[in-house]
Amino acid sequence: MSNRSVASGMHAPPGAPGKGPIPGLGDILLRADAAWRLGPRAVGLFGWHRLARRLGRTLADAPRPAGPFLAATPAAPALCRDLHGPNWHGPFDPTAPALAMDLFGPGDVRPVWEGSRLVEVLRLPLPEAEALLADWVSANPPFRGPNWACGQEAALRALHLALALHGPASPGLRALLALHARRILATTAYAQAQDNNHPVSEAAGLFACGLVLGDAGLATRAARRLSRTVARLVSPCGTFAPVSPAYQRLLVDVLWAAEALRRRHGAAAFDAAFPPRAMAATTWLARLACPTTGALPRIGHCDGSAFADVAGAGPDDARPSIARAAALFGAGPEDGADWVAEGLRGWSRQGARAILRCGPIRFRPAQADLLHLDLWNGPVAVLRDGGTGAYNPAEAWWLSYFPGTAAHNTIAFDDQDQMPRAGRFLFARWPKTEPLADGGAITDHAGRRHERRVTADGRDWRVEDRIAGPFSTAVLRWRLAPGPWQATADGVAGPRARLHLAADAPCTVAIETGHESLAYGQVRPCPVLTLRASAGARRIVTRITLPGQAC
Repeated sequence: MSNRSVASGMHAPPGAPGKGPIPGLGDILLRADAAWRLGPRAVGLFGWHRLARRLGRTLADAPRPAGPFLAATPAAPALCRDLHGPNWHGPFDPTAPALAMDLFGPGDVRPVWEGSRLVEVLRLPLPEAEALLADWVSANPPFRGPNWACGQEAALRALHLALALHGPASPGLRALLALHARRILATTAYAQAQDNNHPVSEAAGLFACGLVLGDAGLATRAARRLSRTVARLVSPCGTFAPVSPAYQRLLVDVLWAAEALRRRHGAAAFDAAFPPRAMAATTWLARLACPTTGALPRIGHCDGSAFADVAGAGPDDARPSIARAAALFGAGPEDGADWVAEGLRGWSRQGARAILRCGPIRFRPAQADLLHLDLWNGPVAVLRDGGTGAYNPAEAWWLSYFPGTAAHNTIAFDDQDQMPRAGRFLFARWPKTEPLADGGAITDHAGRRHERRVTADGRDWRVEDRIAGPFSTAVLRWRLAPGPWQATADGVAGPRARLHLAADAPCTVAIETGHESLAYGQVRPCPVLTLRASAGARRIVTRITLPGQAC
């Protein structure tokens, strides 16, 4: 989600005044802990951004550019109404100064931003694309309204416009992209502080603007920034800072766009570290995507992005993204049935695969999901993550439920999350993580320890959880795919799998009702198999038997 504040953990517009109750001492201590973990670089950059806003640095109004933009002649705006509809702003004020907008009160801005990324300019015939863009320009005066409130959104829109251009840029498009460059540059410290998709997307967007505008200095500076950011946020094994397959796809798509534009315009190659990191990131994504459907595990934040989606595959099919990135960057060799990367590790056996959310935690975690396990039988996620819900939902409970430990296939101690919240999207007191030969382990701020080991023999899987520390209750949850599940004496049985649970202390096993989000903004009930054990429990074993053939 764009505009994720480092200090508060909220998706707030750059420079917007703080809102809500005055924090108490406990809240202050949690935020101080989170700031310490984020590090002086991120906190310092965010502090510099806030100081600049308080000193009154803003974006002055500018005239709307005049078309044509993509086509040779001006388009009829009425044509666009049939393609998109006249509402570009949702419930948000299109005349409000963009850098001071309240992006929470009126509703969820994420769907508004998605529409204004203008991916349709890559899909539509030129006259219709011109009409769509002309309507957007008419409805969005520069630096006013929600669609100028976020530097990353301006950058992604600029990348789409640059990709849609074949041939010299018209004066109208040059003027429009110059405005986008101004918007991105207005909050660069904010973007750099985020250590997520923001600085990558914004550097790539500036690079695109520099190429189209013929501004060699801007393009060179942006290319250097992009290379440095990729080297910082993408590990050698390909893991992106936000451990999220959905955000990994956005990363790969943006890197593909930057490289494609670089080649189209004949610009100098990116720094030497860029190609291997881009290739590793592509391999990481390919490893997680279902080969037959392109579906990705819903680990971490999933916001429905499908950047530069020319094929119209949508957020549920990452195969086009992987294919085009692999064509530019290549794809590294697979490392066998088992693999280990920062933040995740996986196993594959006879058409089934498991993905474990593990450590280390190098950048701030988005969800309290450590040691969550996804288990896929062919294209079906039999054991699955709860998803995201929405970033600013009408149902307030979504905000605490989906990032919380109870929305994942792991153990919760004393009905608490693995780490306390310091803000809407910020956790404090991150657990200590440790690698194990066949899994991973965490120890939380209260000294409670959870070790998880995963083994497989053909179609039979075994998950052993060892727990220790000062707790009263422990709850193991297995979030199940929908289906006709039947409770058994020690677990559950159904056409998709049979699960047997056992603990070394008295426990109760039951099927409960949880919730899952298969798409952004959509939530439905789902079955959850739970084992509840008392403080005497030290070992829980789950045996999972899959059907004889992959689904």
